[in-house]
Amino acid sequence: MDNDVEKLLIANSDQIRKLQEIVKKVIEDEKLITNNLLNPPREVITKGQSISDHVAKFGGSWAFIISFFVILVVWILFNTITPIRDNFDPYPFILMNLILSCIAALQAPIIMMSQNRQEEKDRKRSENDYMVNLKAELEINALNQKIDFLLEEQIKTLFESQAKQLEILKKLEQKIDN
Repeated sequence: MDNDVEKLLIANSDQIRKLQEIVKKVIEDEKLITNNLLNPPREVITKGQSISDHVAKFGGSWAFIISFFVILVVWILFNTITPIRDNFDPYPFILMNLILSCIAALQAPIIMMSQNRQEEKDRKRSENDYMVNLKAELEINALNQKIDFLLEEQIKTLFESQAKQLEILKKLEQKIDN
């Protein structure tokens, strides 16, 4: 009987060893993903990119719209109310239109540069999301492997223990018969 108990204990220790091997394999598989997520590459920003980000941030704000509107109203009022000799841009406001066109011509590509950088950040963020999802999938697969392994081992152990119990019952029956 002691021999049977020892066999059951050895089977349990083998089961634990196999589970440890599965865990070790999963940790090795996830090491690269975790390293990429914890240590993202550092973003290097040039002076031009920094300027384009600031211009886009200000150009897309209410502060820009309100201040620009105030400047235009002051420009128009000054050039229509003051005497003609003090006007620097009389009524069709040609100088104002030229300045507005120049601002629009310069501001548009600067904002586009900033949007391109933001698109690159979004792409990297989506790659990180993919990596997180991949890591979660690997963990789920590892859990499924562990559960499958535990079920197989428990069924095997159950059959073995039932077979040993039958042997013990037969030995007891033989002792009773003798």
